[in-house]
Amino acid sequence: MISLTDNALLEIKRLKSQLSPHGNCLRIRVSEGGCGDLFYQLGFDDTTVASGDRTFNHYEDLVIIVDEDSYKYIENLVVDYAEDLMGGAFQYKNPLVQNHCSCGISFSIPQ
Repeated sequence: MISLTDNALLEIKRLKSQLSPHGNCLRIRVSEGGCGDLFYQLGFDDTTVASGDRTFNHYEDLVIIVDEDSYKYIENLVVDYAEDLMGGAFQYKNPLVQNHCSCGISFSIPQ
């Protein structure tokens, strides 16, 4: 299960309207690198769901897509969005994370 908070959904819809008005998919990936072992990537995807992709929570006209390799690192992830005096950022609440970097997007999990 992958979930978005109301704040995250509002920001994603705002970004989608500016960057990808016709894309109806939010793709969440995990890649190697960053300050820790792994990092989160969010992006809009106009393509169809590929073999091995998982789809989650249809928020109005938005479908969340996660590839099988990424899903093993983010099962039960909750994506939030918060703003402070320094600006806004997505925040990730991942129950599998052992350590995370202060940047907020890089993390490691137990092996």
